[in-house]
Amino acid sequence: MIRVNFYDLNTIEDSKLRFAVIVARYSDKWIFVRHKKRETWEIPGGHREKDEDINYTASRELIEETGAKDFNIIPICIYSVCRGEEESFGQLFYAKVESLEELPDFEIGEVKLFDSIPENLTYPMIQPYLFNKIDKYLKILN
Repeated sequence: MIRVNFYDLNTIEDSKLRFAVIVARYSDKWIFVRHKKRETWEIPGGHREKDEDINYTASRELIEETGAKDFNIIPICIYSVCRGEEESFGQLFYAKVESLEELPDFEIGEVKLFDSIPENLTYPMIQPYLFNKIDKYLKILN
């Protein structure tokens, strides 16, 4: 069974943060991406490179996976995914994207804008929790 937990920023050792996930909006729509080898949708994000700052990871992944050019990105919280005894950590970000350019030729095959979270998700046991965390955060702001 998979479980998703949330932690405040700076409460988990930085070296344990292996992923950056960026829930992003553009023109009042949610940005989701489709990997070239899959038919499902996912939130932009990816693995942190060796010795890379997690904030840089988030910006790099957002650019590589969406073609985002002008954007404002902010860290929201740390999340973990528990599979049995194993717990892996990442940092969750929110980005407001002002402009999108051509998608770089990496692993993403398509970028699509949605009014809400799509049904056909790559990680259906994880992504709704991350999406809802950002959705609640934005509702508190407004």
